[in-house]
Amino acid sequence: MSASPRVAPHGSWKSPISASALATGGVRLDQVRTCAGRIYWIEARPSEAGRCVVVCSDGDSTTDVTPPGFNARSLVHEYGGGAYAVHESSVFFTNFEDQRVYRQDADTAPGNGQRWGPPRPLTPEPPVARALRYADFEPVPDGRGLYCVREIHASAGEAVNEIVYLDLAGTREPRAVCGGHDFASFPRLNPAGDRLAWTTWDHPQMPFDGTDLWLGEVRADGSVDEVQHVAGGPDESIYQPGFDPNGVLHFISDRSGWWNLYSADARGITPLAPMQAEFGRPQWALAMANYSFLPGGRIACVFGRDGTEHIGVLQPGSERLREIATPFSSFGRIDSLSGSAIAITAASPEDSGGVVRIDLDAGSHELIRRSRSDAIDAAQVSRPEALEFATTGGDVAHALFYPPTNPAFRGPEDELPPLLVFSHGGPTAASSSALNFAVQYWTSRGLAVVDVNYRGSSGYGRAYRNSLRGQWGVADAEDCIAAARALASSGRVDPQRLAIRGGSAGGYTTLCALTFHDFFAAGASYYGIADAEALAADTHKFESRYMETLIGPYPEAAALYRERSPIHFAERLSCPLLILQGLEDAVVPPAQAQVMVDALAAKKLPHAYLPFEGEQHGFRRAESIIRAAEAELSFYGQIFGFTPADELPPLEIVNLR
Repeated sequence: MSASPRVAPHGSWKSPISASALATGGVRLDQVRTCAGRIYWIEARPSEAGRCVVVCSDGDSTTDVTPPGFNARSLVHEYGGGAYAVHESSVFFTNFEDQRVYRQDADTAPGNGQRWGPPRPLTPEPPVARALRYADFEPVPDGRGLYCVREIHASAGEAVNEIVYLDLAGTREPRAVCGGHDFASFPRLNPAGDRLAWTTWDHPQMPFDGTDLWLGEVRADGSVDEVQHVAGGPDESIYQPGFDPNGVLHFISDRSGWWNLYSADARGITPLAPMQAEFGRPQWALAMANYSFLPGGRIACVFGRDGTEHIGVLQPGSERLREIATPFSSFGRIDSLSGSAIAITAASPEDSGGVVRIDLDAGSHELIRRSRSDAIDAAQVSRPEALEFATTGGDVAHALFYPPTNPAFRGPEDELPPLLVFSHGGPTAASSSALNFAVQYWTSRGLAVVDVNYRGSSGYGRAYRNSLRGQWGVADAEDCIAAARALASSGRVDPQRLAIRGGSAGGYTTLCALTFHDFFAAGASYYGIADAEALAADTHKFESRYMETLIGPYPEAAALYRERSPIHFAERLSCPLLILQGLEDAVVPPAQAQVMVDALAAKKLPHAYLPFEGEQHGFRRAESIIRAAEAELSFYGQIFGFTPADELPPLEIVNLR
C-alpha cells in the first residue's frame, strides 16, 4: 500500500523538480519539415550555447545535417524563424554568424546512409556583418532557384524587407521581385511553379493586425508580374498562404473574427469549416504552418480553443472538420509526411513531448525525438483547468489554473495555498497547456499557479486580441488581478498570499499591477519594462510602431506613455518585490530596475535585488536560471511564512522585519 500523504504547509513540500531542471533539461525543437519520406527539424541546444542544428530522421537513423561551426538561425524581423528549407536531397539554411544562405547536399549513393556535404555559401558576403539577412525559403519545384524574404540593414534609416529570387543555376546575386512594403512573408509557389503568393503589411500594423495577400505570375527568369490583390487589409490578418496539389490557393484569415481556413479561385473566396476556433497564430516568427495538404485533397490542420490545441482533418467539399484524438494539447509547425501521416512538434499537459509522427487514419503516434531527457511522474503533474472569469468593463478574461499537486503531501485542513499569478510575455502571446516545468516547479511545492491569458492574448478570436488596443498596462494588469480575485473568492487560494510575477512585457504587466494597484501581497519582476516611453523611442523595425496600437502614437502621446510607466510612479509601490535584472540588458537597462529598487528602499518596503553579470534581456546561463528560481522560492517563503524543503542559498530581503 502506498503511504498516506504527509500533511505539510503549502510551499514546504519536497519536490522532485529541482531548479536545475528549469535550466538544463530541455532542447527546443522547432520548424518541422518533411521531404522524400524524411523528417527534418531544428534543435536549439543549450549544451552548445544555443546553437541551432538542422536534424534529419529517415526512419532508420537520426543525423545532424548542420555541422559544427554553423548555426541555422535567421535574424529577419529580429525574431527569425524560417531559417531553412529542404528540396529533394538539398538543405538550404541561413547561418547565424553572417546571415548568408548556405546549401548542403546529401550523398545519395546506395549504402552511404545519411551523409551530408559541407555547407556552400549561395549569397554574397555583405559589406557589413549581418547587413543582409534571409529567411522563409520557398524552393522552385524544378530546383533551379529559391524565393525568400531578404532584410537589408543599411547604415541609416529603417531596414528594407522584400521578396527576392535566388538563381541557383546562374548568378548568385539575389534579385528583388516583390517589394514596396514595410514587411513581407510567406512566399509560396503553386505546384507548377508559375504562380507566387505572398503577404505584406505596413506600419503601424503588426501581422496579426492587418496584412495583404498578393498573387503574381512567375516568369522564366524568376521575376514576378501581373500582381493582383487577393485578400486582406488593415483590419484583416492573413496567415499562411499555400497551394493544394491542384493549384488552388488557400490561406487563413480572421475576417470572420476568428483565424479560419479559406480557398480562393475564379469563383471567389470560400470559407472552409468555419468555426469559432483559431487556425492561425500571431506571426512573431516566419514560416509558421498550421495546415498541410494530404493525398486525395484532404487538409490536416491545427486549431485552438480555450487554451488547448487540436488536430483536425478537413475532407474536400465538406465544411465539417473531423477532430483526431491524440494525447497532445499543444502543437508546432505541421507538415504532411506520406499517406495519412504528418510530422509535427507536440506536447501534452503531462509530457513535454517532442517531434512526433502521427498517423491520422490509424490514430497512432510515434515520438521521433524528445525535447527533454527527464520526465515528471504523471501523478506529480498539476493539470491545467481552463478558467473564464469576469473582469473590468463587463468583459470576460481567460486563464489556465494549476492547483498544488504532489502525491506525497497535502496541505493542512485550515490552510489555503498561496497563489502565483503568471503574466506571460506577450502581450499578443498566449499561455500554453503543454507541460511546463516552470509551472510544475511551484505546484509540486504546494503553491497554486494561474497563467493568465489577459485581454490581448491570442487564441480567443480577433475581438479579444484587439481588446488590449490602447489599454496596455491597464487591461492586462486588471485581468491578472481579476483572476486572482476570482480564485480567492471561490476559496481555492489564500486571499492574503497572492503574488504576481512576469518577465519582459510580462514584467511590465507585473510592475503596473504592483504600482497602480494595491492588491497583491508580493511580486517578482524579471527584467520587467518599467519605462514604456524608452521602449517606444528605441526598438527594432518590426516592433517600432507596435506600441502605437497598444498605447498610442509616439511622440504625440508622450504624456500617456509617461502615465503608463511604473518608473515614474515607483513611490506608489506598496508590497514586497523581488527584482531580477541582467546587467547587459539593452532592452530594459539596469537603470530602470535601480529606480524601482530605490523607491522600495525609500518606502522601507521589503525587497531584494539580484543583478546578473553577463546576462542580457532574458537569462540564458544555467547558473543564472537556477539562482533566479531559488531566490524567488526563498523570497516567497520569507514573505508568506513557509519554509521550503530545498537547501537554498541565502537571500537577504531588505527591510524584512
